[in-house]
Amino acid sequence: MGGGTWTRDKFATYSTSIGRSVDSKGAISGNYRAQEMFKQRRIAPELDPKNVIRECCDSEEHPNTKPVILALDVTGSMGGASVKVAKELNVIMTELYGKVKDVEFLIMGIGDLAYDSAPIQASQFESDIRIAEQLDKIYFEGGGGGNSYESYTAAWYFGLRHCKLDCWGRSKKGIIITLGDEPLNPYLPKNPLSEVTGDKLQGDVETDDLYKQVIEKYEVYHLAVNDAETSYRWHETEIKNTFGKYLDENHLKVVNMDNLSTTIVDIITNLKVAVSPGIANTNENGEISW
Repeated sequence: MGGGTWTRDKFATYSTSIGRSVDSKGAISGNYRAQEMFKQRRIAPELDPKNVIRECCDSEEHPNTKPVILALDVTGSMGGASVKVAKELNVIMTELYGKVKDVEFLIMGIGDLAYDSAPIQASQFESDIRIAEQLDKIYFEGGGGGNSYESYTAAWYFGLRHCKLDCWGRSKKGIIITLGDEPLNPYLPKNPLSEVTGDKLQGDVETDDLYKQVIEKYEVYHLAVNDAETSYRWHETEIKNTFGKYLDENHLKVVNMDNLSTTIVDIITNLKVAVSPGIANTNENGEISW
């Protein structure tokens, strides 16, 4: 996993093979609803997070890997934003590889652990057309619940507990970018998280504790999508208050459909950070202590 390099021509060939056309800028042309762009109707086995470790490994081809976890909110109100990412993936990747050679993407789908059947989906880390192939396998469940937040910190948890990054050995952090339109969840519930990931947990994973762990290994961003189709305006104050407790204005960004793609590119190309030692601890029974 993680071999190869993204090229615009390979994306155009892939898009044509599945019945899509690409415009002069390299983006997918035409109008798509979420259920038309994302045709998966249940979680794909390749994206199942249970008992897996996703690795981002340095190689002769990519000696200085820059791992990026891009986690998309795949609940009902986020269809337009997820389609935007899918349509402009080629533009994003082409620009990125013109500036940073060794970017590798893990694509996640994030829902609500309390309500959804597939609240966590996670691809392999890839650097070539397999990013697009795996993005197309995301199950856009369109769920969510009545608790006024989604399980965004599942991306933080998965990045710590289920990823192995060679960049840590080079004193570099990975990057986690979550994308959504609701407030930050206060915790991850023990039972559904255990069921989905296969992990043994002593209790709920509190966001305060998880954040202290994740910032040692990742630079964490959230893109709050303010668009007519999203519920951002309903939750604007709570989004800023809950995410703002942890993320400053450089890491919590309000975006719209016009600047969504460029913001993702800017985050990845402009980031240069060192890593601190430490990661989530486990006890002798393999249970995670938080």
